[in-house]
Amino acid sequence: MKLKDIIEKIMIPESKSFLNELDEMIKNNSSSEDDLEAKKDMEYFLEELQTILKSIDNNQLNDKEAEEIYEKINFMLEMHHNEHLDNEN
Repeated sequence: MKLKDIIEKIMIPESKSFLNELDEMIKNNSSSEDDLEAKKDMEYFLEELQTILKSIDNNQLNDKEAEEIYEKINFMLEMHHNEHLDNEN
């Protein structure tokens, strides 16, 4: 899967979904300081993903940079997946 596809089809939807969960917790007064901090981090992360997409669309990323970002995102996805597996056990 290409970098742009991963960002558009996986990272942004999952990040927005998590942001919605945090918003719901905040709205219901069931959030902690960590949740508020996570919301700020997630909003920043979404902005960064949008910046990466713009760079891709404007051909401002070289292959090496794209590969590095791709590897970091894949690593994050693997960590997230493994975290869910650990939580199920």
